[in-house]
This record gives sequence, structure tokens and C-alpha cells, in this order.
Amino acid sequence: MTDRLEALLAHFSVSARVFNTGALCGLTELDAGDSGRMHLIRAGEADVHHPGGIERVTRPSLLLFPRPVAYRFVTDPTRGADFACARMHFSGGAANPVAAALPDFTCLALDDILGAGPVLDLLFDEASNQYCGRQAVLDRLFEVLLVQVLRHLMEGGQTGAGMLAGLSHPRLRLALVAMHEKPAQDWSLEALAARAGMSRSVFANAFRDTVGCTPGAYLQRWRIGLAEQALRRGRTLALIADEVGYGGEAALSRAFKAQTGLSPREWRAAHKR
Repeated sequence: MTDRLEALLAHFSVSARVFNTGALCGLTELDAGDSGRMHLIRAGEADVHHPGGIERVTRPSLLLFPRPVAYRFVTDPTRGADFACARMHFSGGAANPVAAALPDFTCLALDDILGAGPVLDLLFDEASNQYCGRQAVLDRLFEVLLVQVLRHLMEGGQTGAGMLAGLSHPRLRLALVAMHEKPAQDWSLEALAARAGMSRSVFANAFRDTVGCTPGAYLQRWRIGLAEQALRRGRTLALIADEVGYGGEAALSRAFKAQTGLSPREWRAAHKR
């Protein structure tokens, strides 16, 4: 079976950095910062106050904020709740298609995340001890958990409209993976519909209704996202144009400005570290 996540995570990676393991008591405020965050509540109860409302957590749970946002936890001032927390850095920031496709806030009971039990057992063991290499192991385990969350959301149909919803669709995902794996190919609507095993009109309508844009618009967004990643790595426009399916630097520059509002040169200057 085609791996729906391989090309995504190969091009747009995520890295985790654990910043807290232990009890949080009373009121804990977190500012927006510059990254997403994932929290595991191993024991205890908490009220999560976030821009979308208030979530009452009474079971061991995973909380995911994929984009920077301010929120707060309210727990019992004496007993508190047992947390493990990590910052989640999606390569490309807000332009990362994985981060962009995720809901603003996700709360999942740990017992409901298929296959996560062994990873969570290892993570909590590492969090409770001072083993050599503890930080590196905890960081990698949070990254594994994110992949399991993506699986869970796709398999459970909890993705809403967007890329992850398309990857959840038994037919549309075949066309999406084809675009992800071979962005330089000259993908016509007919060719993508054939990949999905659908007629041209049915495919176009299903894609728009599920993913939220036309196949052509999605392909351009994917190609320009790859071009942004390549610009960050210092690659030349001529090489990038060939890799992402444009006939030359001029064609890439036109598509890039149409998508981002900036020329590649302007974009690179604005995103220098």
C-alpha cells in the first residue's frame, strides 16, 4: 500500500524539544512562542483554556497545538497534574503543509491512540528517570507520537476539509501521493483522475469538496512549498525549477510570486536566518 505520510514527512519534517516533565499545579500560562506544542497529561485533571474554548481533561490525554498560540492550564493547586511537554518545530513554519492541515487544537485520550501504548510507556519511563541521553530519547519519542496522531486522525476521519482529509479518502489519496512523490511530472487532471480510478468530473468535484481547492491549485501550492524548502537550503532557481516541475527560472518565479506575493529573491531575503 502507498505510504500516505512518507513524502510529506520527508520534505516537511518536524522536530520536538521537551521542555517540561513533571507536575503543573494551579495556573500555568503559556505565551504563543514561535512553535507548536504537544502535551501529555499522564495523571490528574486539567482545564485547558484556549482560543477555541475550554477543554476539561479528566483522562490521561494528548494535547496538540500545531501552531503558535497562547493558552493556559488550570489544575488542582495542591495535587496538580503530571505533564510531559514538548515544543514542536515544523520545518517551514506556518507554510508546513502538515502543520497547516491540522486542527488548531486536538485532544485525544491516550488509550484511544492506536499503537501508542509502547511508545508512551517508554516515554514516561524516560521522563521519570535520568538516563544517559534522556533528552534526545524524549525528543524522538514525541516525534513518533506526532506520526501516530496523524495516523489516528486520518483513520478516524477527524481531519475536516484539507490535505489530511484527502489523504484519508480511499481514492483521492492515490492522486495526492502521486503529486507528493513526483511533483515535477506534468500532471493533467485526466492523469490524476486515472490515478484515483475516477472519472475526470467526479474526481475534480470530490477533490474540491474534500481538500478545499482544485487539483491544479493544490499541485502549485505543493510545488511552491518544495521550492521554499530548497531556497532555505541555498539551491539555485534553475535547479529548483527542474526539481518541482517548472520549465525554467522565469516560470518558477511567476508561479512563486502568484502563490506567495514575493519573488524568490525577495522571499529568500525575507527569510534569512
